[in-house]
Amino acid sequence: MTYLKTVVLLFCVVFSAMSVAGDDHDASPSSGAKDMPGAKGVFAFQPSDWMEGKKTWWKDSDGVAPGVAGCHIGTDEKGTANGRMFGEACMEDGLLVESNPGKEVLHAHTNDTGHPDKFDCNAWCVGTGNSSGMCTIAAAAPCEQSAKCVCN
Repeated sequence: MTYLKTVVLLFCVVFSAMSVAGDDHDASPSSGAKDMPGAKGVFAFQPSDWMEGKKTWWKDSDGVAPGVAGCHIGTDEKGTANGRMFGEACMEDGLLVESNPGKEVLHAHTNDTGHPDKFDCNAWCVGTGNSSGMCTIAAAAPCEQSAKCVCN
């Protein structure tokens, strides 16, 4: 297996383990995604360094933008970065995990649990005038890895 395939496989395994957060059902899309093609709804997400019972603060680098790889950056309640972060991701079923709410909006995660949107990249791409699309791993500094919808 090539190095890149190994890294992608490891990321998928880690992300799958991180995404188990107690809510087994999907909810409606976030306010930023509700009118976008391909929006499947939000789900509960706990980062790999989850802090049980703690209210945490975050900023999203790109807002709800499936065509842009984003980074969710941990902060204190005043918005100063604290070194925590996680990128957007492709799920095993090919859906994009798209963080929210808006670009650079300081917001809290109760119990250190966020609620990102899931997007069907093919539906998003077709709905924005393209012929097809898929979720693809991409860079989004300062996160080591992220993902986005890439259209054809």
